Amino acid sequence: MDQNRALALFINNLCKNKNTKKINKDILMLLKTIIVGASGYVGLELIKILNKHDNIKICNLYVSSQSEDKNKDIATLHGSLYDVFNMKLESLDNVSLIAKNCDVVFLATDHKVSHDLAPIFYKHNCHVFDLSGAFRVKDIDSYKKYYAFTHEHKDLLDKAIYGLCEFADTNALKESRLISLPGCYPTASQLALKPLVQEQVLDNNFKVIINAISGVTGAGRKASLTNSFCEISTQAYNIFTHRHQFEIEDKLQTKVIFNPHLGNFKRGILATISAKLNANYTKDDIKEIFTNYYGKSKFVRLKDTMPKIMDVENLPFCDLSFCIDDGYIVIGSAIDNLLKGAASQAVQALNLHFNFNEDKAII
Repeated sequence: MDQNRALALFINNLCKNKNTKKINKDILMLLKTIIVGASGYVGLELIKILNKHDNIKICNLYVSSQSEDKNKDIATLHGSLYDVFNMKLESLDNVSLIAKNCDVVFLATDHKVSHDLAPIFYKHNCHVFDLSGAFRVKDIDSYKKYYAFTHEHKDLLDKAIYGLCEFADTNALKESRLISLPGCYPTASQLALKPLVQEQVLDNNFKVIINAISGVTGAGRKASLTNSFCEISTQAYNIFTHRHQFEIEDKLQTKVIFNPHLGNFKRGILATISAKLNANYTKDDIKEIFTNYYGKSKFVRLKDTMPKIMDVENLPFCDLSFCIDDGYIVIGSAIDNLLKGAASQAVQALNLHFNFNEDKAII
């Protein structure tokens, strides 16, 4: 990474010379990148996107030493990579040595695993993009309750930047080497609600109600009876106890009732959100608010009709729409949980962090 920064500085100095033609600095930066947890569904989507990114060199794919997938070729696990990309899945053993030889790491791992690995990569000057919940919220005491482990890295927790890209502090996103990506449900929910919360148009005397349904890929690749496709009959789960309720409330700074559902389909999230307005707002008033926030967005699409999952499946977008009646608003938000809810949002954050085009290799 030091060589890349030196090269970028050299090119900047060249470009200051009036007689020097403008040079595309992006082409000259090649980031040595690894993915930990590469055999999962999110890992697959990261590979697909990063393989198209001309500033990224995927150097290694890692799984845990206990994984049944170690030493297998990734293309044998995911046939969609056949003739596109292949690499052997390696066991993550000597983390410090691995960290010394990469610039960027994506952690598509369990929360506690990311909690343990991120400090090692960070110490070795890697740029860490964590897709787990290990560094999402600043309240260190909450991790034992919501993530079932005691957080031991408050210093790094304070340095982490929450990577909801449409609302992140761009300068902070560029400066921090630890980007914590939002959960999939919180992404769909926050993109729907943040403009209204920030413009103070909701009646805080009434809790926002979020009913959201996710495909089974949200539960990960490892099968169990609770997420086996044949066992699922669309159902609510973890009512009042889901960790994403805490994340949503923490980031919105407003109380919500979050009702997650597991659906018998593969991928996607549809959130239907009900709230009370604090004044007699018209449809045009609310449309203007959303347009002001998302009119130039690369990845949020405002729709005239309520969104549906099939319109965002395998795409990096969040589709939003709303209805108003008798002082209440219902907002529809649809994303692909593996893309805008995970992998494409992570690469969006990488692009902003390194000052590449925000949609590079994504669209």
